[in-house]
Amino acid sequence: MTIQTPAKPQIHNASLVDRPTREEAEAAVRTLLRWTGDDPDREGLIDTPARVVRAYEEFFAGYAVDPVDLLARSFEETDGYDEMVILRDIRLESHCEHHMVPIIGKAHIAYLPEGRVVGISKLARVIEVYAKRLQIQEKLTAQVANTINDVLKPKGVAVVIEAAHQCMTTRGIHKPGVTMVTSRMLGAFRDDPSTRREFLAMIGGHRGSVEG
Repeated sequence: MTIQTPAKPQIHNASLVDRPTREEAEAAVRTLLRWTGDDPDREGLIDTPARVVRAYEEFFAGYAVDPVDLLARSFEETDGYDEMVILRDIRLESHCEHHMVPIIGKAHIAYLPEGRVVGISKLARVIEVYAKRLQIQEKLTAQVANTINDVLKPKGVAVVIEAAHQCMTTRGIHKPGVTMVTSRMLGAFRDDPSTRREFLAMIGGHRGSVEG
């Protein structure tokens, strides 16, 4: 088996150099609790700042991970396989960068190998890393597709994301049940209508409900 590590493209990540301390983050949560009109020192809220900070560490863990590294280990020994590789219905949990409320849905990824393939779990991890950052869905879709395309250099990449945004369902215009769909097609998926149709047909018959 031949393993290749491609040259790493330049992908800019959020800097953690000036990250506030845990104590500063907890103090900020206490300020927000006071702003809501509640008392952060009452029994039910006394440990809330620490809990929120721990939750945020999980929600936004993607800033500490380079998605390029996840795809760096690829394999050439595929016995000539050059058909579509699809990973569908990947659970997606992110947060809107405008209101910091959840975006919940699913993602579908496909690529056409050009001599190299990558472990399928790594594709799901790329989604997870970008999702665990403050996002808008359009940017998230493009980031995932562009990273796979830059690192694996396949014949084509397709990414479709279907998600419900709580900034729309639980505030503002309050429209539950609305799903936003975004796509990014590169290479053969953009240039060849039959390839694009095949991909969309393969994910179209397996769409379930998206939780809002």
